[in-house]
Amino acid sequence: MTERGNPVHHLHGYAEILADVSVTGRRLTRDEVESRRALGEQAADAGHGLRSLISEHLTAARAAWPQTNGGSTDTALGAVQQVIDAFAEGYERAQRQAVRQEEAARREFIDDLLYGRSDLGRLAERAVRFGLRLAHAVAVAEGPAAYDEGDAVPRQVERALIGRFGDRDILLTTKDGRLLCIAPGHQDDVLAYFAKQAHGATDGGRVAIGRPQPGPGGVVQSYEEALNALELADRLGLDDPVLRAADLLVYPVLTRDRQAMADLVLDALGPLRTARGGAQVLLDTLTAYFECGCVAAEAARRLTLSVRALTYRLERIHKLTGANPADPAHRYMLQTATIGARLLDWPAREL
Repeated sequence: MTERGNPVHHLHGYAEILADVSVTGRRLTRDEVESRRALGEQAADAGHGLRSLISEHLTAARAAWPQTNGGSTDTALGAVQQVIDAFAEGYERAQRQAVRQEEAARREFIDDLLYGRSDLGRLAERAVRFGLRLAHAVAVAEGPAAYDEGDAVPRQVERALIGRFGDRDILLTTKDGRLLCIAPGHQDDVLAYFAKQAHGATDGGRVAIGRPQPGPGGVVQSYEEALNALELADRLGLDDPVLRAADLLVYPVLTRDRQAMADLVLDALGPLRTARGGAQVLLDTLTAYFECGCVAAEAARRLTLSVRALTYRLERIHKLTGANPADPAHRYMLQTATIGARLLDWPAREL
């Protein structure tokens, strides 16, 4: 018998089975079928291609045919069919097991990568197996539904990325129902294209892109920046389909000293709570006014108000707070407090 890595090993006992079955007319025994399955598994584990292995079985059957002249051709062909079917079943079973093991290893790697677990040196070694050099940025997409790797949406986005860029050290996966793309930090075109494809595939979902960061720990940081950007977008009511963490750095800075920001919000905007209907309507007015660059006509349009009604609200804010939104000397303080109120979810939440 040849060694296990040699394809001829996977034909062991095949000619003898054909000769006996052709003469006796019997079907393969359970042990013979199971032996063919086991050889199929061994062939898959050794990395041989199924197509060439089936060809070898057919070639071996032709070579053995002169030895089976005393039996039925139909019976011999039936035995060949049984052997190849059992062999292919074992081969496919081994492949499915290998895929499951690979998926489990990939999922474990992704979890360790995104949560900073495992030794960083070991993490870098494992990254090579999945085509990453760990000088990457992370983009995160979320849509109206939660997504798993086998779903149609991730597969659609993956096909588009591979069709455009090949593998190019790109890792596409899902985490907590979101789509993730980890790509080389210097290849911003990959993440931009992912954002475009994910936005369309998720029916207008939102995508956040973290900053490129070096090393295994940098992937975690970029991932967390992307998640924080999505959270900020929800809290601030941002409607941009693609958010870049680099463009939102001012917001974490503003809330780094939470107590100081809470004090500013209460001191600057607290009097708005005495207005009829509460503070929220006037806070929304300030938000629209500042987002429009303090252009009253555009702010009024966004709020579906007349310019006169908007002007009245701004005057009311001035009267209650003592700060005039139209005055550059007061504007920065009011705008900062307005942003802080949205970040801290005031007035819905007590500070």
